[in-house]
Amino acid sequence: MGKNGGIIERCGGKPPVVLRQGAIRTVFVGVYERQLDERGRVALPASFRSTIGEQCYLTYGDDGCVRIMSSDVFHVEAQEMIDRVKAGEVSRAKQRVFASSVVVAGIDKQGRILLDPRLRAHAAIESQARVTVLGALDRIEIWEPKRYEQQETVGLQEMVQ
Repeated sequence: MGKNGGIIERCGGKPPVVLRQGAIRTVFVGVYERQLDERGRVALPASFRSTIGEQCYLTYGDDGCVRIMSSDVFHVEAQEMIDRVKAGEVSRAKQRVFASSVVVAGIDKQGRILLDPRLRAHAAIESQARVTVLGALDRIEIWEPKRYEQQETVGLQEMVQ
């Protein structure tokens, strides 16, 4: 039994699926080291690929990473953004930047996605560089390894307090 009464199911090598109040959400977990190829593509871990679908949405991530969302998560967040703009909680300028920063990415037969140059620049990821790919529960994040190490140190300190 998961937190708040949710049931967590594990299916082979796939990420766990959390069932809560009729909603199904995939949870991405784990840390993987990968390398960009000469075209700026990175292979997603098999457990992520089997769940995310044939396409995903990439955007600027918090703290200087590239954020990858499934279609379902992206559509929910896009609708929330629209609702918050209508309610006056978020500016149209922020909505424009969010919408214009999103890249729809297909996943090729080798499980690779192309990282847009703007997103790579945001995350300080060089061409053909090593990257850290991690599951962050509702999303996947791609990090420049040294940046991720800094975030991991902060997060570990918070966990043990």
